[in-house]
Amino acid sequence: MPADLAVIGLGHLGLPLAQAAVAAGIATIGHDPARARDLAAGRLPGGGDAAALTAADLRRMLSAGFRPTANPAELARVRTAVICAPTPQGPDGAPMLTPVVEATRALAARLRPHTTVIIESPVPPGTTQTLLLPVLEEGSGLRAGRDFHLAHAPGRVDPGNRLHPYTSTPKVIGGHTPACTESAATFYSRLTDKVVRARGPRETETVHLLETNYRHVNIALVNEMAVLCHELGVDLWDVIRCAETKPFGFQAFRPGPGVGGHALAQDLSGAHLPTRPLRMVELARQVNHHMPSYVVQRAATLLNEHGKSARGARILLLGITYKPDLADQQAAPAEEIATRLMQLGAAVSYHDPYVPSWNVLDRPVPRADSLYEAAADADLTILLQQHRTYDLQGLSVKAQLLLDTRGATPAGAAHRL
Repeated sequence: MPADLAVIGLGHLGLPLAQAAVAAGIATIGHDPARARDLAAGRLPGGGDAAALTAADLRRMLSAGFRPTANPAELARVRTAVICAPTPQGPDGAPMLTPVVEATRALAARLRPHTTVIIESPVPPGTTQTLLLPVLEEGSGLRAGRDFHLAHAPGRVDPGNRLHPYTSTPKVIGGHTPACTESAATFYSRLTDKVVRARGPRETETVHLLETNYRHVNIALVNEMAVLCHELGVDLWDVIRCAETKPFGFQAFRPGPGVGGHALAQDLSGAHLPTRPLRMVELARQVNHHMPSYVVQRAATLLNEHGKSARGARILLLGITYKPDLADQQAAPAEEIATRLMQLGAAVSYHDPYVPSWNVLDRPVPRADSLYEAAADADLTILLQQHRTYDLQGLSVKAQLLLDTRGATPAGAAHRL
């Protein structure tokens, strides 16, 4: 059965796009050989990167006609195809483009004239036109801008953000030609309230780069401030509370045990582009990567100050996901923190209402069933993620020793990062 839209790659970008399209009444298929069977059966994929959707959300999508498929032949029967394949970080720090190229190649072999092809995957500037366009043209025998439309539109999904759903988040679009831009704009105008036209794909690819690095650089700044303020005996959380009253020139960011999520900081030094690295971004990455070890250092110091050693200490980790109130563990700092604590000889357990089981160093980490009892029994409890279900006032009373890496507990109720 023909569909208006094919979403290629059903992860943290593809599933929210498919959900918005189905809600807008667009006949949608989702192509993902690794996940189609589970999704078609109403099961969300493992790994947490579909955590913005619930099982009920998926059931509603399926009942409205959403069809997950592993059959690439179905890509030949759509008007619009959006590539949402992942670009995980490679050993050199640059995004790995193999999944995007493979998805593009699968589409190219079945591409029909007049189709609109949109790349949402995060890729380095120039990728759409210098790498993916030739793949599409060679695989299809068609010409971009003449026989089919090609555009790039960076994904702007913030899982769990209820203030900025898909429909109210402006969509930035850059087409290979002005006609390509307009074709993509026509599609996205059915999903979002505002469409922003960029000069071209290189600009939109760089929009994603700027937005991502802006987040990482500012988090790195407050992470450095957290370390400094602890050494000075200054309450950073009170500093931020006061600073964010400034109505101009300041946006509040808050420190934490590390930076997780799917949007990776990129300095482009490993992306094989004729450009110098972004030195500030590389420095920010170093600062943020140091935070898990700093949390472990603070934990060991707190235990020592209370006459205990990290070796043999019972340590409870609260919240191991990268965002509050979601199951997504992508790049969450909890795993590195648990690993370092275990290497110090600590007995680590965890509690997270969204994660039923967790393995670290290839062995299961004990999961606390009764939160209050576990906190009372632990020598040290570390809050890594602030889930809404946590009664932090009650936890601060029950816990023998509480380290709050999110500044979420009442003032004076815990040791803050």
